[in-house]
Amino acid sequence: MKDRIRSDSQIARRAVRDVARAAGGALVFSLPMLMTMEMWQLGFYLDRIRLLVLVLTAIPLLVVLSRHIGLAETRRWSDDVLDTAIALGVSAVVCAVLLTLFGTVTLETPPDEAVGKVAIQMVPAAIGALLAKSQFGAGAPDGNGDSLRQRKETYGGEMFLMAVGALFLGFNVAPTEEMILISFQMSEWHALCLVVLSVVLMHGFVFAVGFAGGSEASPDEPWWSPFLRLTLPGYVVAVSVSLYLLWIFARLDGLSADGIVMATVVLAFPSAIGAAAARLIL
Repeated sequence: MKDRIRSDSQIARRAVRDVARAAGGALVFSLPMLMTMEMWQLGFYLDRIRLLVLVLTAIPLLVVLSRHIGLAETRRWSDDVLDTAIALGVSAVVCAVLLTLFGTVTLETPPDEAVGKVAIQMVPAAIGALLAKSQFGAGAPDGNGDSLRQRKETYGGEMFLMAVGALFLGFNVAPTEEMILISFQMSEWHALCLVVLSVVLMHGFVFAVGFAGGSEASPDEPWWSPFLRLTLPGYVVAVSVSLYLLWIFARLDGLSADGIVMATVVLAFPSAIGAAAARLIL
């Protein structure tokens, strides 16, 4: 009986710890956006269809992210769905409380506007909540004696983590007016140089600088092999995520084809850095 009580107490403490980590991760990852005026305004005027698309596309992404790095070790997809639901719930509470403390959401705020402001902040916060294990946890081993960090990553898994990194960092700046302003100030040559710089930095982050977690190229492997296999596809992922975010936040409305390309190239710069950094820290 005492052993059962002790076991239940340990499970309860572990659950409280995981929820606290999720809240901490949600706070750390969402705080810059929670204190950004453009994000408040988007919650008010953003087309609800786009907001719905954002939430619906975020859910499967979060489920897969939970499979890689979640609040707890999971073996079944149903556990990952539950993990995601907890992350979204904790994130919603964190965002609602802080937006209320900041005076952005008040008793006079229409329910539709309040829900919009919380929902748009909830997505990056949920990513932070799920990543809280890798950021704040010790990487506890699973039943086979291997931690999540030690599991062999597949090529598809690498691309997915790049997409998560690009989404997170791109999410921070995509809603701002500066993205469009910078694209208006740049010439075609500026854009071309920015593309080259983005790709070079991505490759350097992972292979040349030698940060822990970076992919190691075999001595017998030519330099261009990892470049074509990982860096360029990673940049394509960053560009795709950037285009998606610009559409979600209605930053492409009214732009010409050239303007869309320029804005995407600008946002792809931080998104590419986020993609490369994600492979080092996740």
